[in-house]
Amino acid sequence: MEIDPQVPPSGTGCVECLQAGGWWVHLRRCVACGHVGCCDSSPGQHARAHYDATGHRVMASFEPGEDWFHDFVSAETSHGPALAPPSSRPEEQPVPGPAGAVPDNWRSLIHR
Repeated sequence: MEIDPQVPPSGTGCVECLQAGGWWVHLRRCVACGHVGCCDSSPGQHARAHYDATGHRVMASFEPGEDWFHDFVSAETSHGPALAPPSSRPEEQPVPGPAGAVPDNWRSLIHR
């Protein structure tokens, strides 16, 4: 499994959601390349799509105060090395986010 603790995150939000004007519930960061994607509860499930496209199997939470890693292959959650900053999205960024893009009925649109 590839982990590059030196690579910074790709940004402060889900790359694909921001490009498409979408929204997310929580964010995940690829520990191999820094790609930031949205979680499996989010409509786009872009962190998992990144794994499917690249084989980069380990994502880290990109939420403030969370420091766990998840392996899509083993389905195990663990801890890993410190990653290049920043370690999370900005604390002032709302959940779900980004601000202004989340529909009022977002709860009915998430994957459970």
